[in-house]
Amino acid sequence: MTDTKTKSPFLYLILFLISSQVVIATEIKTTLDRNPVSINESVQLTFTATESPDDDPDFSPLEKDFEILNQSQRSNSSWVNGKSTKTIQWVLKIMPKKTGGIFIPAISFGDDNSQMAKLIVTQNQTTANNNQDADLFLEVEATPKTPYVQSQVLYTLKLYSKVNLSQAKLSELEISDALVEKLGEVKKYNTKRNGVEYTVNELNYAIFPQKSGVIDIDPMALTAEVISRSQPRFNGFFNRQISKTKRVLSNAIRLNVQAVPETFKGKRWIPASQVVIEEKWSGASNQMKIGEPLTRTLTLLAVDNTVAQLPELHNNTEIEQLKTYPDQPVLKEQKRNEGLIAFREEKIAFIPSKAGSYTLPAIEIPWFNTRTQTMEVARVAERTVTAIAATTSQNNISTIDKIVAEPISITPETTTVKAVENKFWMWLSIILACGWLLTILLFFTLRKPKQLAPAPIDNKEITIKESIKALKKACAENKPLAAKNALLAWGKILHSSQTLSAIAPHCEARLRDEILHLNQSLYASQAEPWQGKKLFQTFTENKARKKVAKKTNDALEPLYKV
Repeated sequence: MTDTKTKSPFLYLILFLISSQVVIATEIKTTLDRNPVSINESVQLTFTATESPDDDPDFSPLEKDFEILNQSQRSNSSWVNGKSTKTIQWVLKIMPKKTGGIFIPAISFGDDNSQMAKLIVTQNQTTANNNQDADLFLEVEATPKTPYVQSQVLYTLKLYSKVNLSQAKLSELEISDALVEKLGEVKKYNTKRNGVEYTVNELNYAIFPQKSGVIDIDPMALTAEVISRSQPRFNGFFNRQISKTKRVLSNAIRLNVQAVPETFKGKRWIPASQVVIEEKWSGASNQMKIGEPLTRTLTLLAVDNTVAQLPELHNNTEIEQLKTYPDQPVLKEQKRNEGLIAFREEKIAFIPSKAGSYTLPAIEIPWFNTRTQTMEVARVAERTVTAIAATTSQNNISTIDKIVAEPISITPETTTVKAVENKFWMWLSIILACGWLLTILLFFTLRKPKQLAPAPIDNKEITIKESIKALKKACAENKPLAAKNALLAWGKILHSSQTLSAIAPHCEARLRDEILHLNQSLYASQAEPWQGKKLFQTFTENKARKKVAKKTNDALEPLYKV
């Protein structure tokens, strides 16, 4: 009996603590602002607690059947008749993912949980196939629907609206096994459907399927705040606009992509609506000079195609006695609402080492015309270029030959006078030379011997070598600013030039272009990675070509002035 009485207070304490836990648990109510709702319409979900719950909420269970558009938290405290009350609310705007009865699960707030609720979701009265009378709808179109692999498909999306929108968000156009490029800016205009005026926002995409077969394009989705046209009950400064979130979907589209036709015989598959190739020369190709560069520019343009599909243009076949120095190709794409235009430009410098004629082979680019469904060939015809000796060398040689060939008439009187004058000056020169030798002997005899001074150092030559060494290091490390400083030090010594723009004209075409490219990359509005390998390569080749040209013909003007 005594032990039972002793233990009873402890039992009462345990029961009190358990009951206290039940009392302390916070009640969290769940409410919906509308029920039922239509699919693709948002609903406001509110969790309300009168006391602070055990922890922050975990809303991840909602993501199974709903998309959480936004969420916020607010609290309110009041003091009425000496009693304090507090309310905490978590407000979510959610969008159902399916129709039917959807249960909103209990949300965990630490050890506290919210109430469960049920939302009824109905099908829209207006579907995508019958949306001419809707306030807001999307239309999409793809042309063509039976494209060839890697050819362009123009995908057009139009948003029709007769209501005011805010915070509109369009889903991304993502297609497996296809490249997608957004074209141009959004076009905005007005139109009428069944006598009803709509505002249209049009957006275009270029799609390039990368494999043959069936490709499905999923519907595009637009989520936006639709501002209500109803007027507030009371007009006043504190009235707020009434809006609701709405989502609309476009139709899905299926493409039947065709494989490369067997009739196409080209090595590289290029489907396009137009392909053009042209060439330009920096001078007359029939007046090339030995040792001097002449630059050929090849440009390839393809309409409704990507730059990645354009082939190389320069034929790497070596031609004896004609050196070729191709530059890095320039690749560009122009985006228009009608589609892509791709450009490829290649520059090749030709330097002949021997006079004569050189034949450059024709350039042929087979391509497939997607409009006419036929194979065509873009072509630059075979060209013969002629190299001649430099003009300055020919003029010097002909002048010397003329002087040597002219006869010199000498009369007897003239001969006698010149002979006497020659003897006089000869003896005078001998006497002066002897006097000069005696003076030198006396100077070294009387002068105390001193240590000979070392040979003078050519500081200019050392500085040039240092600047070239610095340029090599800067180009290897791809540091444009360091390369600029090295070139400025080099150009100041050799050409008295203070800027890259002033140094460039003193150099041959290829080095000049690389120096100007460096200058542009330093001051470009959008910085791009600069590669220094090409600059130092042309710098070294110029020096080598100068030495070769000097050995071949000293009368020729050097390519690279030092």
